Amino acid sequence: MINSRNLDDLAPPVKQRAEAFIAAAKAKGIDLLVTSTYRDSESQNALYAQGRTAPGNIVTKAKAGQSWHNWRCALDVVPLVNGKAIWDDQGVWKQVGEIGKACGLEWAGDWKTFKEFPHFQYTGGMTLAQLQSGSVIV
Repeated sequence: MINSRNLDDLAPPVKQRAEAFIAAAKAKGIDLLVTSTYRDSESQNALYAQGRTAPGNIVTKAKAGQSWHNWRCALDVVPLVNGKAIWDDQGVWKQVGEIGKACGLEWAGDWKTFKEFPHFQYTGGMTLAQLQSGSVIV
């Protein structure tokens, strides 16, 4: 199973935006820990099983092939304060979300349903169906 945290595993236009995002956050005094970039199908299905057929809370609605992580177009982050992950501070997440959006990323914290504050993606205007058909993000 592969659940990478390495920015090098992202598609080049996504990596470029992710690097700008992390640098911009740091310039504002926010360290970001990357918790996930590319996920293979097995890892995505294991995550999807959480809260359904495996212990834990539901953390995704995407099965393998339905997640932008599977296509190297998404990253998950968590802000760190004094080296400690801050998962529950809405003010910090809002600031992180604005920084990510300013760097050209879509923030799942803005989604109408199933908001995912750690999730950022760049689709290049593509759909999952286009990626599944062999198109690539440029």
